[in-house]
Amino acid sequence: MSVTQAASRKRDFPGMVTADGKPWFYLDSAATAQKPQVVIDAVTRAVGVDYATVHRGVYSRSANMTLGYENARRTVAAFIGGQEDEIVFTRGATEAINLLAYSWPHKGRVLLSELEHHSNIVPWQLAGWQVDVCPITADGRIDLDAAEAMLTDEHEMVSFAHVSNVLGSVVDAKRAAKLAHAVGAKLLLDGCQAVPRVPVDVAALDCDFYAFSSHKIYGPTGIGALWGRADLLAAMPPWQGGGAMIDKVGFDKTTYAPAPQRFEAGTPAIVEAIGFAAACDYVSGVGIEAIHAYETELVRQTREALGAMNDVTLYGPDDSAGIVSFLIDGVHPHDLGTILDEENVAIRAGHHCAQPLMEKLGIPATARASFGIYSDEEDVAALIRGIERTKRIFG
Repeated sequence: MSVTQAASRKRDFPGMVTADGKPWFYLDSAATAQKPQVVIDAVTRAVGVDYATVHRGVYSRSANMTLGYENARRTVAAFIGGQEDEIVFTRGATEAINLLAYSWPHKGRVLLSELEHHSNIVPWQLAGWQVDVCPITADGRIDLDAAEAMLTDEHEMVSFAHVSNVLGSVVDAKRAAKLAHAVGAKLLLDGCQAVPRVPVDVAALDCDFYAFSSHKIYGPTGIGALWGRADLLAAMPPWQGGGAMIDKVGFDKTTYAPAPQRFEAGTPAIVEAIGFAAACDYVSGVGIEAIHAYETELVRQTREALGAMNDVTLYGPDDSAGIVSFLIDGVHPHDLGTILDEENVAIRAGHHCAQPLMEKLGIPATARASFGIYSDEEDVAALIRGIERTKRIFG
């Protein structure tokens, strides 16, 4: 994807200007991505002239909406190389991880890493798993050599971020799967940051479960997915009860629908699922390989510009995927974020829901710039201008 193409893509996103029509330099896509007009239109139609319930009505609009909802499942599954009966729609990746943590039949030991998002830590604790923690390397990658030494046949699960939401580092997922399977454990990958910016094929990765969210990939909030191998989902009991997850209900006994419906209690997020699929189609139309190559170049430019500043510390590897975290000597990230906002530059400042990682790094917070399909060199330039102004203010 060229600079010209990126500028064209930016026009697909009506949110990429301020209220008074000025350019908005949005560098917080790792938190949530802006929505292209095609997704907005799909959601508007689904909640408007096409709207009806699914799985229940015998009238034509309900039947059509049911087809649309299940087609969305098929689209989302295909986007990551899965099959439609392997996709459970959830409220997001957080709920997907909670579902697995609670519904997996054997709650033994789980191996996490020091760089995990809170959503890949707290669910395991709440569900009663014994948590072991794999260290990270000096350049911010999950240390798979250490993981190999730590794994035992007591581990039921390994759960790693495919791409770190703070450092942008990419785990060697194939090796992680091999290590997990060697001791009889299953591998869950938290794919929130990976799906929008690197090619994902769950079959090629050889993982057992994959969790991701719609809003990170330019779709609506309030919906995500848990992909799981069909045989594993079939062996898992329901997590929540009610609605379409049932087969037959009686006061003496209730039987349940097969997976994935077994895990989708209540009226589903119908409109959001259709928007989710529209977002997947949009990204597929651009090409995830092109997006990855383009974001890699923007990361290179940003790290090069920041690295030339003696008072800036960069975190994560040079080949981070779409994310650059940094600190400026003598400037708190929150102050930087506030001053950048005056320049219409939006970044994230804080611990990024990764407090254990901050503790590991010995810092309270970082500033984080993260790119999306609409990002371009003007965003990088605006960021650098804003940083230089901030340094003058604090200088």
